[in-house]
Amino acid sequence: MIRFITRWCALGFMVCAVVPPAGAQVPARKPLQATSHVASAPKAEIRGVVEDDKGEPLAGAVVSALGATTTLAVADAEGRFVLRNLTPGTYLLRAHLQGYAPIKSRTIQASTTERSEYVLSLTRTAAPEGPAVLTAGVGGGGSSDSPAEHDHDERAWRLRHAKRSVLKDASQGIAALEDESSFSDSLQRLGRSSARLASALFADRTLNGQINILTTTAFDRPQDLFGLNASEPQAVAYVSLVAPGRDGMWLMKGTITQGDLSSWIVSGSYRRASEATHAYEAGLFYSAQRYLGANTDALQAMTNGSRTVGAMYAYDSWSLSPRVQVGYGAQYARYDYLETPSLFSPRASVTIQPVAGEPLRVRALVSRRESAPGAHEFTPSSTGLWLPPERTFSQISRAAFRPERLDHVEFAAEREWSGVFVLGFRAFHQKVGDQVVTMFGLALPDSARGVGHYHVGSAGDFQAQGWGVSVSRAMTDGIRASVDYTQANTQWLRYSDDAVVLASFVPTALRSHERIHDVTATVDSVVAPSATRLFVVYKVNSAFARAHESLAGSLASARFNVQVNQALPFISLANASWEMLAAVSNLFGDDPLDGSVYEQSMVVRPPKRILGGVTVKF
Repeated sequence: MIRFITRWCALGFMVCAVVPPAGAQVPARKPLQATSHVASAPKAEIRGVVEDDKGEPLAGAVVSALGATTTLAVADAEGRFVLRNLTPGTYLLRAHLQGYAPIKSRTIQASTTERSEYVLSLTRTAAPEGPAVLTAGVGGGGSSDSPAEHDHDERAWRLRHAKRSVLKDASQGIAALEDESSFSDSLQRLGRSSARLASALFADRTLNGQINILTTTAFDRPQDLFGLNASEPQAVAYVSLVAPGRDGMWLMKGTITQGDLSSWIVSGSYRRASEATHAYEAGLFYSAQRYLGANTDALQAMTNGSRTVGAMYAYDSWSLSPRVQVGYGAQYARYDYLETPSLFSPRASVTIQPVAGEPLRVRALVSRRESAPGAHEFTPSSTGLWLPPERTFSQISRAAFRPERLDHVEFAAEREWSGVFVLGFRAFHQKVGDQVVTMFGLALPDSARGVGHYHVGSAGDFQAQGWGVSVSRAMTDGIRASVDYTQANTQWLRYSDDAVVLASFVPTALRSHERIHDVTATVDSVVAPSATRLFVVYKVNSAFARAHESLAGSLASARFNVQVNQALPFISLANASWEMLAAVSNLFGDDPLDGSVYEQSMVVRPPKRILGGVTVKF
């Protein structure tokens, strides 16, 4: 294995070194990330300057962009800011600085080909005469004797007419308890003080948000949309709140759906600015699923008809020098439907720029990932839309659920030429235990058949080694395309206890030795005049597992994802940006680069999912 990695690393360095550099004007790209394809995702930038109403630069102003990606930057001494590594599309741009009135958010288009600069002007506000009062629990406000300056909603009225003890400092709350004659009044004041402390976390911060009102359904064949085999359409509500600050941002997200399958996901995290020496992120999420339908298979697999999953994580990217970065972190998750519910997934990486000023990055990555069967239903998406648990699942052999364990070692290199081409190379080794097999549409005895329920099992253990190359190129008119090719040789070491059942229903899930070829093409297009974004992913793989049934007429050997976002600039309500969203996909999960080489291949007959709705960004 050491000889294999050394040989491919040497070849990668030779390929990257023999091509002449583009010149000093090429900016260095962001270091490779552990969960993203090398050079496969086109990125955009937003540049500009923040100034006051007299045209003077405002240093330290916080600028945030809310859209497909949420990020922030702090203006430098000249008032300039740069928001990097953005997914192309529509964004709400805002600026905030204490002592200045926040401006009305601007709707802009971020493109990989255009580099426009924007000017954001802030107006100084008059200093308040009295202590600041938080009127909504988020952000700062000023108290005034003029009733015309107050909001007139119910919450504002209650705050203005509350007992004066609510406005006391939190430090006075405990001491003042001694003077209370009623124990219940003391508890009330303590609660108010705690609420004031909690709201102070977001004082002097703007609050950005996004609301998605979506409808989703799934089908196996197009004609099933008019039959009984399609899943019942579900309404999905998604809310995201971002509170940016000088050093980082707080992110709060939640999504919920109701019906026979009621489910929700909530998360909270703090992400430090990427320009910091320690660009860390820490957070947690919690997800729950409750089934009230009539599928006996699903009811038997659930304890009390419900499942819950929770996780906490922390990752840090430590810049030892401008040319060396060290990444490390871990996630701890707990799945209540596993016999051993606790799963731990650490990872570490080193990214080096071998030559100063050269747009070349080299990375070494070591990770261990433990994931439960059906984890895609509960884990928030890292790259796509947030959807709550949509389907139920059960074990194919009626045995206990077994988590998949993946040990991954990788060496990768990436280089950019002339700001147009990006070439990436990687070599990797994997060892996987209890590879998960996901099966849709199986006609098992005494089991309901449909796209709303699927079965999972374990194929066994294997090891794989392989390599991959990727090419990404910026086209004209806001179009960027990329192609990823991966080749891997796998050797199966052991079959699991589910092998007998799998041999009867999905015999192609049981392998011995094989060579896998995978080609993934991605096109990301932003049409600026119409504010339309089209994102397409098409994946062809030689190892897709098939069931016994005839799959003639279906794209069994290919997976796809098509998503269209259309801005609605003619709708201008409440200082918000509106978009229409439509998507169709049969990809199952995020398919991260450091996942198993069978991540998508061991998903049998995944249904097509249709998603549509409205996105509101404010």
